Amino acid sequence: MELWTALIIGFGGSFHCIGMCGPIALALPVSGAGKIQFISGRILYNFGRIISYILMGALFGYLGGKVIMYGLQRILSISLGLIILLFLLIPPGKRMYLASFPAVKMRIIILKDLMRKLFSVNSKLSLLFIGILNGFLPCGFVYVGLAQASMAGDYLNGSLVMLMFGLGTFPVMTAVSFLGKLISLNFRRKLKRTLPYMAGILAIIFILRGLNLGIPYLSPKLEGGLYHHTMMHCH
Repeated sequence: MELWTALIIGFGGSFHCIGMCGPIALALPVSGAGKIQFISGRILYNFGRIISYILMGALFGYLGGKVIMYGLQRILSISLGLIILLFLLIPPGKRMYLASFPAVKMRIIILKDLMRKLFSVNSKLSLLFIGILNGFLPCGFVYVGLAQASMAGDYLNGSLVMLMFGLGTFPVMTAVSFLGKLISLNFRRKLKRTLPYMAGILAIIFILRGLNLGIPYLSPKLEGGLYHHTMMHCH
């Protein structure tokens, strides 16, 4: 169930990515001549993003697994849900201030500088690495996916969660690479308005699971790893 949830979150969040990463996807250099080279280059770029998500998912799954091992899974689940809800309550205009923190700002500068250098390299490998760097750029919906990965129990399940999240973003972001200019700004705005509701629903699910209410699937009794039982059924 959690893997399907990650896929759905990734697909829904990818409409947010149109506004954030769309300009990068549209500006990608063309490696070689012909349609095949163009298509394969865009696919490599998007696979690069997914590689980043898998790596981050493994890290957050490992760290979250350590917390779960100490029996703090309920606290972790409720805390993550509350953090997401608090973030959603921040006015959209104020959220931009989060990017002004020195550590975040420096990370963005370094990543964008490396991406700028890769844009001048006319090769398919450079497109893959642009995607990898793009995946590490700050993104609210990626963090929602990572919150779910941290509840997965270990690095393997965490990476699987983010793999599904990345695959969820793949159709829309690949389409943007080819048809971005045909997707109207008004259409993007309408889709973007639905995304906070998706994040809010996930936050509530995190909180309910942490409350240990004994409701099947929604708030099951937590014994051992929070997602141990359900993740095993997804494999």
